[in-house]
Amino acid sequence: ARVSRAVQPHLQRISAALGGAAYFAVMDDDEVIYVARGGSTGLRNVGFVLGARVPANVSSAGIALLSCSSPREVNRWLAKRKFVPFTPYTVTTQEGMRELIDSARRKGYALLEQQLERRLRGIAVPIRNRSGETVGAISVSLPMENETPAQALARSMPLLREAEYSLLALL
Repeated sequence: ARVSRAVQPHLQRISAALGGAAYFAVMDDDEVIYVARGGSTGLRNVGFVLGARVPANVSSAGIALLSCSSPREVNRWLAKRKFVPFTPYTVTTQEGMRELIDSARRKGYALLEQQLERRLRGIAVPIRNRSGETVGAISVSLPMENETPAQALARSMPLLREAEYSLLALL
């Protein structure tokens, strides 16, 4: 609850600036649970409501959180999963998932497109406490219609990084 309260003003600011929904999610085995949200409840997002459980492999928050795990932990996680396609673009192989997770680890953020819903892009950063433990991830869901991935990252990452660093001092 303390983390959700601390993150809420950041989610509101991110949502208002980007015109999309912003979320804070935590990992639970092979799913993420959305525990805080900023943005209009009228925004069209399948499964992205408070308390929703979404498969980690189709969520930018899930990939961001998995990227904080060791390669050995990721291999163990992958070995236990069967991936179900939600769209024609959903990554459904262990190799493809490993590439998404490794890319997020290298870059410090996850970017997913059309994994859960067509024409929906997710960008997420892991959130850590002062001890360096990962406590969750902040993500945004944005329609893909009018901007490239590079444009979406240029618009989103300064806000996500600001929240990430501000929360580090609080948690």
